[in-house]
Amino acid sequence: MTGRRPGAAKENLAGWLFVAPVVVILGLFMLAPILMAMWVSLTDWNGQGSPFRAGVPFVGLDNYTRLFAEEGLARQDFMTSVRNNVYYVAIVVPAQTGLALGLALIVNGRLLRGRTFFRAAFYFPSVTSSVAISVVFLFVFANSGAVNGLLRLFGVEGPQWFADSRGILHLVLGALGVVDPDAPPAALTGGGPFGLSWWEWLSGPSVAMTTIIVLVVWTTSGTFMLMFLAALQNIPVTLEEAALLDGAGRRQVFTHVTLPLLKPTMFLVLTLGMIATWQVFDQVYVMSQGNPAKTTLTPAFLSYQTAFNGFEYGSGTAISFVLFAIIVVLTLVQRWVLRERRA
Repeated sequence: MTGRRPGAAKENLAGWLFVAPVVVILGLFMLAPILMAMWVSLTDWNGQGSPFRAGVPFVGLDNYTRLFAEEGLARQDFMTSVRNNVYYVAIVVPAQTGLALGLALIVNGRLLRGRTFFRAAFYFPSVTSSVAISVVFLFVFANSGAVNGLLRLFGVEGPQWFADSRGILHLVLGALGVVDPDAPPAALTGGGPFGLSWWEWLSGPSVAMTTIIVLVVWTTSGTFMLMFLAALQNIPVTLEEAALLDGAGRRQVFTHVTLPLLKPTMFLVLTLGMIATWQVFDQVYVMSQGNPAKTTLTPAFLSYQTAFNGFEYGSGTAISFVLFAIIVVLTLVQRWVLRERRA
């Protein structure tokens, strides 16, 4: 029979004493606010007084059911924001990941001169205030801005970027002559899930949302470029040289040697990108306020708008917890998809 090692109890006590300050801080400033917010999501608190006083109406799961099961403006706005965010995530995450990887491969090249300059130049937008860059983009994409001025040089009349609520997929289908955006098929307009028609679900991001997407991809790729660059520099050069000596081409080396070794970093970049894109707020707040026609509305901004503008703190908090659940579920799915598969 094995007994406890002498002094183990003292070591355990010492360990708990060392981590106690962190546990207390996390409990006070993270766990406690989360539990308090969860309680608020179950009430109809209007922001007046304390949400824990006796007079605050307790509504249970009504704030959540209004988002999914009850017809009305609350469900329509929430599903519109989810639709907008789904397109936003589906475009931003692959675009910023691919751009970041491409930039990392470029600045990691041994023959590139001025690598330090290019690394700093590519990373600079990531450390600049997102609010400041958003304001600059408002001027760049204005009706008389630089983008429309450049398009006029090629004989193209640019749209009113932040006032155009038309969906990109609708515009593409209309340009190809598949459907008329002003007269969509009746089968797609008759009904759809969660209060939105199929035509609305299949609209694609609006022109205004596309502008925000361009901004976000440009500003976030630099950070992820550094992550890929660090991973590339940790790959032993001998592995690539051995593959080249065995007759593999550059593309084969990248596909069968470099890319598999970048898988942990790829998972990190995709996870961080997905979390950040589902939480997009500041660009929407500065550039569009959810307009035009709610085509740039996102769940994070809707939560803020519902709570602080509509004084429905219970509903706003419920939206934030639903958003949290979406992020957790998608992260677990992504981890399962990118898991290591044993032969």
